[in-house]
Amino acid sequence: MTGSVTVALDWTPNTNHVGFYLAREAGHYEAAGVDASFLSPAVDDYETTPAKRVAAGDADLAVAPSESAISYHTHPAYPSLTAVAALCQRDTSAIAVLESSDVERPRALDGRTYASYDARFEDDIVRHLVQNDGGEGDVDIVTPPKLGIPNTIVDGSADATWVFEPWEGLLAERAGHALRTFGLDEYDVPYGYTPVLLAHPDALADPDGTLASFLDATARGYREAAADPERAADALSGEDGPNLDDHEFLVESARRLSGAFLTEDGEWGRMAHERWATFVDWLAKNEILRTLDGDHLPASELDAGTLYTNDLLG
Repeated sequence: MTGSVTVALDWTPNTNHVGFYLAREAGHYEAAGVDASFLSPAVDDYETTPAKRVAAGDADLAVAPSESAISYHTHPAYPSLTAVAALCQRDTSAIAVLESSDVERPRALDGRTYASYDARFEDDIVRHLVQNDGGEGDVDIVTPPKLGIPNTIVDGSADATWVFEPWEGLLAERAGHALRTFGLDEYDVPYGYTPVLLAHPDALADPDGTLASFLDATARGYREAAADPERAADALSGEDGPNLDDHEFLVESARRLSGAFLTEDGEWGRMAHERWATFVDWLAKNEILRTLDGDHLPASELDAGTLYTNDLLG
């Protein structure tokens, strides 16, 4: 056994994570000499974010959106966490409202309630989405307990929130609550990768090759999940978490995600510099990129090339 890797998940186990569980079930981690474990945020009801677990040394990798890498590279009190792989190549998330509501476009969210995960750039991104559709961006932000946020638009405590369409969107659809979604790219918001795997800067040297071996085995799991969604769903179904006993749902969710895992060349994890740089430039141009004191941070002061690395990918 080469070593161990603990991954702090961004949510309870779901189909974004199927490559991990398929790799473990298929024996890819064992063959690579890696003892892999996955930590659900349900253990403390999401009191600690995955990125904070890595920053504190309680996990080796964190599943998180790309803006978490940006946030940790601009926070003086934390280590600069770096993305080492992208779980998905295209964004499968969106801002969602109930299809039965009268919010037919983002600009109609002016004066409405948005349930926020309280991520550093999230609320400003949502406001700009509204503004790009001709609204004022005057959205009422509320911050419910994280694990209950997807339910807020169904129970009426919020008008909108951010969802992963092949998971929360499909769950709502199957429960008879169809969603209307607004993709960020549809409204000129050049979003980054979501989710990615973040590593502590001290881990990047990877002297014994454990991290690279873990990523290589994980890549095999995601390639197999892309080719066989039903097998991926089966690997996930034995885990502990909500909705994992609904096999039909898991298969359909895995099927909807299967086309997002790999690049056009069939690679998993690899990230493009242009995508990172475009997102950083957009955040800076719209004065969303700021120091903790609220001062505008120009794009020239944050090298997008430091936010990610493909060097550990086979």
